Amino acid sequence: MTTLDERPALAVPAGAAAPAPAPAPAPAPDAATAADLLRGALRRHAAGVTVITVAGPGGQAGFTATSFTSVSLEPALVSFYLAATASSAPAVRACEAFTVHILRHGQQELAKRFARSGIDRFADTPWHTGPHGTPLLPGAAARLTARTTQVTPVGDHLLVVGEVVGADTEGGPPLVHHNGGYGRFAADLEG
Repeated sequence: MTTLDERPALAVPAGAAAPAPAPAPAPAPDAATAADLLRGALRRHAAGVTVITVAGPGGQAGFTATSFTSVSLEPALVSFYLAATASSAPAVRACEAFTVHILRHGQQELAKRFARSGIDRFADTPWHTGPHGTPLLPGAAARLTARTTQVTPVGDHLLVVGEVVGADTEGGPPLVHHNGGYGRFAADLEG
């Protein structure tokens, strides 16, 4: 296992020969190495895939995210993270609401489109404006719309928290992201 911490010294019982001196500890890894370790480990974590959409003074924005999670039931809070340097970050900072589209298996192309930078992600994508002003994409397994309650810088990302104000579900097997690719939850394949 790769670790960023030094290992503790071993205790030597009284009367026992001392072990050979340990080699000098390696220098602490630089930030790029720590980021590479984190990225490599997280590639092993399977995650559901979402597309998050917002609307604000500068128009609509959307992006693919696997960092979506529930926060609280009372009140009903959800959250996601977004790189502070992402093209969607200014719209997210200014948004009053966001919609999380929990993608179903078969929506890989939608996930890829909203992950691509430098394009109009809404071009050739069916959508309509929801009651809270956010773009709604059809066909998701579920959608949650939340009123933004908190946008906090955390490291090189923004933590965004919102209170759920609407939800709908269509169902279907979820789209899963793992090790750089898209797939399907194994239990869905058994039934």
